[in-house]
Amino acid sequence: MASQRNAGAGAEAELPEYAGHYRLESCLGAGGMGVVHLARSTSGMRVAVKVVHARYAMDPEFRGRFRQEVAAARRVSGAFTAPVVDADPDGGRPWMATLYIPGPTLSEQVKRNGPMDPDQSRRLMAGLAEALRDIHRVGVVHRDLKPSNVLLADDGPKVIDFGISRPTDSELRTETGKLIGTPPFMAPEQFRRPREVGPAADMFALGSLMVHATTGRGPFDSDSPYVVAYQVVHDDPDLTGVPESLTPLVLRCLAKEPDERPTPDELMRELRSVSAAYDTQVFLPAQRTAGTAESAGAREVSEARETSDAREEAAAEPGADAPSKRSARRPGRRAALVAGVLCVAVLGGLTALQVFDDTSPPRRTSAVQSTPAGSGAWEAVPASEDSGVPQCTYGAGKLLCAVPGLVLALDPADGRTVWRHDVAPGSTRSEPPVLSGGLLQPSLDRIGDLEALDPATGEPVWQQDTPAYDGVRAVGDTLLLTRADGMVTGVDSASGETRWSHRIPGQAVPYFTSFDEESERPSAYATSPSADGSGTRVTAVDPATGDVRWDAELEGALTPVGAADGHVYLVADGVVQGDAGAVVRFTPGTGDSRRVTLPVPVPQAAAGVHGDTVYLMGAGGSLAAVDMAAGKQRWRLETGVSRGSVPVSDGRHVYVTAPDGRLLGVDARKGRLLGQTRPRLGPESDRVPGSLAEPVLAGDHVYAGAPDGTVFGVPGSDPAAW
Repeated sequence: MASQRNAGAGAEAELPEYAGHYRLESCLGAGGMGVVHLARSTSGMRVAVKVVHARYAMDPEFRGRFRQEVAAARRVSGAFTAPVVDADPDGGRPWMATLYIPGPTLSEQVKRNGPMDPDQSRRLMAGLAEALRDIHRVGVVHRDLKPSNVLLADDGPKVIDFGISRPTDSELRTETGKLIGTPPFMAPEQFRRPREVGPAADMFALGSLMVHATTGRGPFDSDSPYVVAYQVVHDDPDLTGVPESLTPLVLRCLAKEPDERPTPDELMRELRSVSAAYDTQVFLPAQRTAGTAESAGAREVSEARETSDAREEAAAEPGADAPSKRSARRPGRRAALVAGVLCVAVLGGLTALQVFDDTSPPRRTSAVQSTPAGSGAWEAVPASEDSGVPQCTYGAGKLLCAVPGLVLALDPADGRTVWRHDVAPGSTRSEPPVLSGGLLQPSLDRIGDLEALDPATGEPVWQQDTPAYDGVRAVGDTLLLTRADGMVTGVDSASGETRWSHRIPGQAVPYFTSFDEESERPSAYATSPSADGSGTRVTAVDPATGDVRWDAELEGALTPVGAADGHVYLVADGVVQGDAGAVVRFTPGTGDSRRVTLPVPVPQAAAGVHGDTVYLMGAGGSLAAVDMAAGKQRWRLETGVSRGSVPVSDGRHVYVTAPDGRLLGVDARKGRLLGQTRPRLGPESDRVPGSLAEPVLAGDHVYAGAPDGTVFGVPGSDPAAW
């Protein structure tokens, strides 16, 4: 393509044609680290590609920092950030591609439309609290949260520009006597103890950011970064103009001492008490003025365009005199420059991140009564609000669900509880209960004993203690128990009697998977990747006898995700381990193998199969449909759901559950979001479930469990009506 020029000067205003296989279309802007381009992948997906300045590309230390930035950005990719889709930190010009998200920055929004009203501000604060919760949960501190690093997307605010990462175990350290950040939004400890900065610093920045959003200025204003630094450390914030309902929360965020600030979890709980109208649905920024240009998702360049966030550097002189404390400040007031008060060294767009441990304790509340909803839909809380996410399956004409310590059956027509059965204390469910051999197996993820129930009544049919084993899987009418030494035992699900016991050839310690699509003659699949990840041995075992049905060596690091019509479907790792880079269809009868490489890898994908289509749900919210018959990715939708469930399809729609309790319905042919249920967060909204059960399809209904203990059913034919 012909070269394009940015408005900037210098050789780097000249656009290269490609970064990796992303075609660069236009320059979105430039910052201290590099240039960000709007680009398209081979499939046409729009991404924002950050290309490092040439002057930094030859610096080994900078390359090390950039690698850490890429790693940290991948780590926090989710519903509240612009997910990283690809990167090459080792290229001639290092680059990183993130999803392109249209929407203004908070800084642009306030400049063009003025301060936000109280309702908008409350939703913004709630969205940012959720964002920081997820960022902090994976062990990252942003350290440069500010208006130009917050995008106002339609589905909520997105935190961007994670800059250069600095994990606690990193050998890369902030230069002695220098700090990294943006003065008006830095916490006191960032000036006083920069190497001890933790997640509370982001909460201070959130408080400052909310003052900006609601007033158009900051709580500490001055033309001098030195004076701003002194005010941050010593002075009271100016909250004139902040909505009265939010003032106490903002003031808590701006506490001088880190341990006096709320955590994101606490802030979300307090925000719910601020207004009964609180919800976590779509965030819609105010109408923008005509001519507003769309913005990029990973817009690290925004700091170069926001003159209010201009960064300055100076030397630290700890012993200098300080200005007297002021009783009040007003917008536009100019404070006298006091040289040498504090050092504020902000290095050209480099934002440090830190890793920390989250050990906050869980909370529990009382149970909630069942409440049918009518109109073909219903919801019930069959156990208690704090019992966790119910894990459900359908069988024997009932919805069979489990929570820790309890398994129960619900009437799929109205959610009425048919029976309950207590299981041993301490058992925790990571998967739904399983029907095998005509009986319900409620405790397959609890080591030590086995139990089978009558699905009609919940009464025990057989129970037995078993030798120590490390894993168990129900396949057909057999339970497969695997010991740590690789010995596998097949147990008749109907009687509890042992059928066979031996090792599986070629599989040291097999972990079995199986799929409902193989109802006629199911196989148990075990995989063993090669040491270098270049190949995978896949073994199909007859669960009734333990005999090997077939054994194959396939290319790449593969994980089985489904089987149907004589084919086995597997997901192959991309360049980054754990990311889905391709989908493979293997036909054991002929030995044929078909591989479809994805245009952009799907991070940490959960996969489901319907017919000859594989659906991939990525940790960052990407939902992709791969048509194995046509040999191509059919569509890709960015849902905004962080770490959703395995996608389930009936051919017309694709259904996914979200950690906040929503059920999403997507057009299976076009990849368009048709509808979603309301969130059901429950009292522990600060906790993300360890695992999400996939939606359950039965008849014309879809069923799901939610974090507030709810089990609900909705008509599957019309997601738009949810």
